[in-house]
Formats: sequence, C-alpha cells, structure tokens
Amino acid sequence: MQKLFSMCASQAHAFVSCVCASARIFVHCVCPSVCVFVPCVCILCTLLLLPSCEKLQLNNEVSAESKGNLRVKVFQIEKTPFTTLTRAATPASDACTRLNFAIYNMDGTRIKQVNQTSTEADFGKASFKLKQGDYLLVVVGHSSNGNPTMADPTCIKFTNAQGYTDTFICSGTVTIAEDPVDYEVSLERIVALCRFVLTDDEIPSDVKKLRFYYTGGSGAFDATTGLGCVNSKQDVKFDITAENKQFDLYTFLHDTEGTIHLTVTALDASGVEITQREFDVPMQQNYITWLTGAFFNGSGSSSTDVTKVTVNTDWAGETHITF
Repeated sequence: MQKLFSMCASQAHAFVSCVCASARIFVHCVCPSVCVFVPCVCILCTLLLLPSCEKLQLNNEVSAESKGNLRVKVFQIEKTPFTTLTRAATPASDACTRLNFAIYNMDGTRIKQVNQTSTEADFGKASFKLKQGDYLLVVVGHSSNGNPTMADPTCIKFTNAQGYTDTFICSGTVTIAEDPVDYEVSLERIVALCRFVLTDDEIPSDVKKLRFYYTGGSGAFDATTGLGCVNSKQDVKFDITAENKQFDLYTFLHDTEGTIHLTVTALDASGVEITQREFDVPMQQNYITWLTGAFFNGSGSSSTDVTKVTVNTDWAGETHITF
C-alpha cells in the first residue's frame, strides 16, 4: 500500500499539501499496515542535515549531501510494543539500531541510499540532493546485523546471516520543486512475531542450542505494501540456558494473516540433533503469537495441535498457544 506524505517547507509553494494556521504547519504520513494518520506539529520547520553516513552498494556516494534539497527526519515510530499492548510512538533510537533511507525514481530504480546506525549523532536525519521531479522515498528501521538489500523497493531482503528483527517502514511519493523540502516521517511495524517460550523445569545438560527453521513467511518485503514477497526458508539458532528460555522469531507475512511451519531442533555442543518437534503456528501482522510449553517433556518429533488460542484485537494484540 502506498503511503502518502505531506511536507513542511522552508517557503510556501504550490505542491505543499499542508493546512496552515497562524504560521503553524501540520504534517502527517499514512503508515502501511493499519492506515492511520500520525500527526506531527512543526513550527517554522528546522533544516535537518546529515553530515555523514554509511552507504550500501553505492560506493561512489559515501556521504549524504550537506546542502540537499530533500531533508528527511524520522519523527517517531508508531507501534504496539512487543512487551505491552499499549500503542506508543517512540524515538527511532529506542526502537531500532539501524535506519536505511532510499530514494527511487518512479520506475523503481534506486538512485540514492543512506544507511545509519544508532551510534551516529544524527541518527534519524538524512539529506539528499535531487533534481526536480517525483520520487519514491522508503525508510526502513530494524536491528539486524547488517543492512538489507534495497535495489528493488518491491523486494527488500534480509538474510539468515543478518537475522530477522522487529522491522518498521514508511514509504511514499515525494515531489521536489525549486525550494528545499523537509519531511518528518513516522514508521510502523510490518512484521509478525512468534515468541517461543519453554516451561521445562530443567533443560537436559547436553542441550546447548535450539535451531528454529520455519517456512510460510518471508525474509523479504514489498515496501509499497508492507507484506512479504518471497517464500523464504528462515533459519536461526539460539543458545539455551536455564535463564534463557524465550526466543523471538520474526517474519513478513504474505498477507495480514498467515501460518508458518516451524521445526524446533535441540542441538548439543557439536551441533548433533538431540530431539526435534514441529508446529504449525497461526500469525498476524503486528501481533505476537506466544507458543508456550514443555518442549523436552513432549513426545518427540510431532506435529502439535493447537489446544488454546486467545486473541486481543485492541489495535494489535497477542495470540497465546500452549503445546
């Protein structure tokens, strides 16, 4: 789904779709998954410039233009936190460790990209020097170990090696005319989360890792819809201890609801399989599915039936499944 932007500009011009009153300009963006307007208030919009940044696959453009005519600031991230069910708007640095800004021609060709980490002083601000015309702006927030491949806005890809994390986006068309423009954008969560929790009183001493292999979701997404765009084989491993019994598995669903097939394998220190179980897990975009039970007290390799499902539909919520 294409998101729309209004903009604050240093001077008034014909293409600015803002409502002005008493020198106060309101800007907003429509975010992808629930299509809510998130307003922000800007008084005499400030020029937001980024002095330096890391670039992905664009080695000839290592830094953002300090005198760009398109300046973008991540104003906030709209989300239901995965720790509570209270809708919240939070600064980007509290929600993710990486931001990726990409500019595309209207035919989908990437022409600019800026990558940032939360250790940078101007995290959340980027500047671009662009010719007059219309462009697609995509901003991605996440905490993966690396930056996604963003050559195609309809298929932005993460890999198993990078890992899959809480991920937020905003995208929309921007128009560049004679005067510089400033955008304050709000990002929204597009992933679904399976939270796997062990209730075993004791973990077998020879078990050192859990491997989670799951299909049915996607490790890539279409920035114009916020939905998964490939059939991925997602594969992650976690250390397991008596204190570490909760494991978060993220995916991009192909629709707002879907099911993943999850295979969980307990491994010893050498990576040898000790036991394995399989689950079919119902998922929803921007929802947590809690999958909870005594893994090592089960009957071994099996396809587990759902015995209990509860859903909280207050804007976004949680599904609880006991195995």
